[in-house]
Amino acid sequence: MVTDLRVHGVVCETCGLAMATARPRCAECRSSVTAAEFGPEGSVFASTIVRIAVADREPPYALAYVNLDNGPRVLAHVVGPLDLPPQVGGRVRLLPQVDGDLRVEVTR
Repeated sequence: MVTDLRVHGVVCETCGLAMATARPRCAECRSSVTAAEFGPEGSVFASTIVRIAVADREPPYALAYVNLDNGPRVLAHVVGPLDLPPQVGGRVRLLPQVDGDLRVEVTR
């Protein structure tokens, strides 16, 4: 869930795994978790431009896996020019959600 340009999730109290979903236990080690917020910025892990229609999405549109600062990796729609996908390692910032989709924009 995203509010105030932060992704709400949990962090494992034992292994430190950050997760972008509310869970009662760690997905890795099954230990207790603590509520956490991640973002509002991160770096691109991988990205692509989708050129086929999927559900009600009109192509082309960009998607990126983003490593949120001190947080989990999330999949997000990239807002902005579609000439090239965002570069791996590039910096992005969370934007308000639209239709439940996590969105980011390239900052550098």
